Amino acid sequence: MSHDHEHDHHHGEHGHTHHHGNTAGVEGTWADPRADDPLSVSRRGFLATAAVVAGAAAGVGGAVAGVGQGVAAAKPKAPTSTNPWNGRSLFLAGDHHIHTQYSPDAQYEVATQAAKAREFGLDWIVITDHGGPAHQKFSVDAITPEIEAARGQFRDLLIYQGLEWNIPSAEHATVMLPPGRDTVDILKAFEAGYDGSVLSARGVTGNVEPYALEGLRYLDNQVRNRRTEIALMFANHPSRQGIDSPHEIRNWRDAAPSVAVGMEGAPGHQAAGIPTSQGGPGRARGYYDNAGTRADRFAPYPAESYRTFGGFDWMTATVGGLWDSLLAEGKPWWVTATSDSHQVFRDTRVPGSQNYDQTGVRGDPVDTGVPITTYGDFWPGQYSSTLVVAQSRQYVDVMRGLQSGKVVAVHGRLIDGLDLRVRSIGDGDSRGVTLGGRTFVRRGGDVQVSITVELAGGPNANGDVPELAKVDLISGPVTGVAADRDVFRAPQTTVVETFEVHARGRRATFEHTFKNVQQSFYVRVRGSDGRQLDASGNPLIDVVGNANPWEDLWFYANPVFVDVF
Repeated sequence: MSHDHEHDHHHGEHGHTHHHGNTAGVEGTWADPRADDPLSVSRRGFLATAAVVAGAAAGVGGAVAGVGQGVAAAKPKAPTSTNPWNGRSLFLAGDHHIHTQYSPDAQYEVATQAAKAREFGLDWIVITDHGGPAHQKFSVDAITPEIEAARGQFRDLLIYQGLEWNIPSAEHATVMLPPGRDTVDILKAFEAGYDGSVLSARGVTGNVEPYALEGLRYLDNQVRNRRTEIALMFANHPSRQGIDSPHEIRNWRDAAPSVAVGMEGAPGHQAAGIPTSQGGPGRARGYYDNAGTRADRFAPYPAESYRTFGGFDWMTATVGGLWDSLLAEGKPWWVTATSDSHQVFRDTRVPGSQNYDQTGVRGDPVDTGVPITTYGDFWPGQYSSTLVVAQSRQYVDVMRGLQSGKVVAVHGRLIDGLDLRVRSIGDGDSRGVTLGGRTFVRRGGDVQVSITVELAGGPNANGDVPELAKVDLISGPVTGVAADRDVFRAPQTTVVETFEVHARGRRATFEHTFKNVQQSFYVRVRGSDGRQLDASGNPLIDVVGNANPWEDLWFYANPVFVDVF
């Protein structure tokens, strides 16, 4: 069984342009809340839009999204803060990347995935079956009543209907919406107009990068036109094939900043790394065993980018790497952890026998009674959790928490929560902010970072009570919008302090003060069980065929930005 499930894309090198509501060549159409069919909307203006995108690549370069050349810079804004700290942080655990029998390479019923999610302590999940011609034609209509039924059956679990989008010219992404009158119509229209596999089946080839940007603007406009309260996109397994180039990630983020908000910091398929000597599949964690040979890859990525590090994607795990290069621009971009659950390690079921291409479903799985050790996945919540601070246990509130970066990505229940407070000492925002927030300090002032970790309160799904060994505080300067949109390094970002954990109770608390701050910067936090570290305390590259995920646990928290005035 192949788990690559990608599609051939032609990977162009084009820059970014930024239109809302007034896409070149389709004036007014986006603003019509009933303009539900991107096939009619998008194609009319596609050539004009593509020309503008290409022009941006040739002429605008590193200009800030929405600000053309020759425009006078706006006056500096007064300092503002977001995500204010309040001392309370109720985390809701979830997973935004889950498959069912409505994917051509997965097998479980919606109710099975929901039941397992609850068993392993999740509060919310997103069903994200693969986009494609059969899915678009059959699966969405077929799965919708099953999701509705599961919501009635599992009333303490939020079950989102979403899509794993084949991003035109790139990898996959979660697209998620809250339940609503128009949710299914929006998802169907989006898939029909902007899914890379659907486009390919229709004979749309060549440079299709602009379709990705138009698709994100389409979702953004569904929110603006109040057809949905919120829509989110997370890029999935971004380093696996090397085809998510840095400029594409920047373009997605800038095309619709309230929709394209982050990426899987840690991919699913983590059980794939269990060695055969321990009864496992003997593959790579995340199925990151691509050698980087695809012709359409972003060639400057180094060989190690095709591996995970402590189970986390190279973009996230590398201090001063691609994630940090995005944060150094001073713009939000969040990381998560998911299961990407298709076929679960040691489960006894095999896929049903229906013809997926003709029906959009594989049929109910068949129980063999024998544990299957070649499967490389965990159940939702069994290993990976995305912890989100939400105002309430409501669909939109959980998505607002994701959108605002109040998020911690955790493996193996290494921690149960994290209270991060970043505040100025003296002249500035003395209340401070928390995860995903933005605060401010007067130049020359001090900034205090307080970290309180809620340690694991019980065993994880492997039967171990994890022990957090260390917490790293990472920081780098905000240097502004990247002149080269394909940059993937932030060389000034470093681990500024490592705290050893010796707590015996439920909490461990640490503090660090940045003195005499002269430049805007950001901070982020990660932690480890300390069992597999290099000489600098960084995660080791995961060895293909010998990387048991339970023996190397990490968490990564999302950043806080500090503006100097």
